[in-house]
Amino acid sequence: MGEPEIYCPQCTWRPLGTSRWLCTPKMGGCGTIWNTFWTGGVCPGCGYRWEITICLACRKFSPHRDWYHWPEPATHEEQHEREAEDSSSH
Repeated sequence: MGEPEIYCPQCTWRPLGTSRWLCTPKMGGCGTIWNTFWTGGVCPGCGYRWEITICLACRKFSPHRDWYHWPEPATHEEQHEREAEDSSSH
């Protein structure tokens, strides 16, 4: 399985490598600022696992897991075609 695409399930905004979230003290967090998708929603400062993530574009909250959009698995025929293309290109 490939890597997931990461984007807001509400507005489809895609975070950048430079995007940052706050482990907010208002909700019991430690104040660490980091890219939540580098750690799967786990704060590197205190280890708290954030179950929700706010979109920095639309400002709506969504479950963190809903940001990960996995590619559809290839059908048997598509996989066979890819393997055939790979072997013919070598």
